[in-house]
Amino acid sequence: MTLIQPQDLADSVADALQHISVYHPLDYIDALAEAYALEESPAARDAIAQILTNSRMSAEGKRPVCQDTGIVTVFVKWGQACTLAGDESLQAVIDQGVRRAYLDPENPLRASIVSDPVFGRRNTRDNTPSVTHVELVPGDRVEVTVAAKGGGSENKARFKMLNPSDSLVDWVIETVPTMGAGWCPPGMLGIGVGGTAEKAMVMAKEALMAPIDMAQLKARGAQTPIEALRIELHDKVNALGIGAQGLGGLTTVLDVKILDWPTHAASKPVALIPNCAATRHAHFTLDGSDPAYLPPPDLNAWPDVAWSPDEQARRIDLDSLTPDAMSDWKPGDRLLLSGKMLTGRDAAHKRIAEMLAKGESLPVSFKDRVIYYVGPVDPVGDEVVGPAGPTTATRMDKFTDMMLDLGLVAMVGKAERGPAAIAAIEAHGRAYLSAVGGAAYLVSRAIRQSRVIAFEDLGMEAIYEFEVHDMPVTVAVTPDGQSIHTLGPSRWRRPVITTSAA
Repeated sequence: MTLIQPQDLADSVADALQHISVYHPLDYIDALAEAYALEESPAARDAIAQILTNSRMSAEGKRPVCQDTGIVTVFVKWGQACTLAGDESLQAVIDQGVRRAYLDPENPLRASIVSDPVFGRRNTRDNTPSVTHVELVPGDRVEVTVAAKGGGSENKARFKMLNPSDSLVDWVIETVPTMGAGWCPPGMLGIGVGGTAEKAMVMAKEALMAPIDMAQLKARGAQTPIEALRIELHDKVNALGIGAQGLGGLTTVLDVKILDWPTHAASKPVALIPNCAATRHAHFTLDGSDPAYLPPPDLNAWPDVAWSPDEQARRIDLDSLTPDAMSDWKPGDRLLLSGKMLTGRDAAHKRIAEMLAKGESLPVSFKDRVIYYVGPVDPVGDEVVGPAGPTTATRMDKFTDMMLDLGLVAMVGKAERGPAAIAAIEAHGRAYLSAVGGAAYLVSRAIRQSRVIAFEDLGMEAIYEFEVHDMPVTVAVTPDGQSIHTLGPSRWRRPVITTSAA
């Protein structure tokens, strides 16, 4: 009988979460470096360069690769010859590790978990509880896989109960474009097929924990029908032309992973979950002797890619920006922003709407300002702000017309805008700019000053004023309503023939 000490498990979970917050898995780095070398789209290549540079900076600085440090998911394979010492539950012990990792003063991670999800949605302040899946297996060891999944990619999860004769390939190829770019491609797709609805979803999530090996798989050739299906889906999804950050390009996914399970004769449940550019997962084993600590990777494994501003990028003074000055902006133009900008995301926009409905005065003026959709990590040491990458802009779509009525000149976020937001942008003659999701630490280096100016009680969702210097963005929606997230993929799309029997 192997006795597992609660402190060993909690220590190991805390260490793993800190590790994955700052170090990408090397299989992801290798695959992304290969995609960078092959990419022909200038916008996508620039985005991948930012992600790779950000990854190296985060590894060196030991700071999060993304400001959204995720909801923690833990897969536990508990050996049946193992016993957890003490009287705390497994969930409580794992959450102790989560709490310690997210409150670590040397590298605090952003707490994003809210309790009472239907009503109060109050932040738990320590990112607990985790979502834990446990399987009893033969043996005298405990195998643990820890993942931290950002909201931008988790929100793009899809499920469909197909008929047995329906094509899985057709459904995936039809579904991926509807996910937009809020999941921050290039990343991975996890697919679960069979079982029941909930089993398919768990398999899709667990599939994402496997190493990226598409290049090796193609080199040796498929040996099973599932492997052949993985290759087919990988090639057909990339042929959609969505590309890095949805800007249009050759690589949308680095790998496709599939797990399956027997199912009812009348059913074909299929779940699809993407993993983003901030791919975060790690595996460790406990044998009852000590905690498991993950060694830091060799920084020489990172490619020699150092992003720098495009020579063609236009420098924009935010303090004097007017709608007239944006009239010649084109979709895909790269800009470097300097000056003062405001921040605000879901909770702040909702509160603004509620205050306006009550006839209350707002605590800040938005006239002639630019707003950045961001919820930054707390700073450490002499940092002005912690990693501060963009959040998914579509969540603010329903507030766009209201905010533009208040005088906003432009908005900065990640991924595409929906039809209603684009219509409002065109009607007001304003613009939407896209920053790279997955480059949070790099973006934070452009922020020279930061102060909370409203809604301090909202924590990371408060309204800040940032002073930035040469913050890199791409023109995503122009004042006349043209969107790079429509034009880019249409240019890079290649024929997709969906004739698979799968």
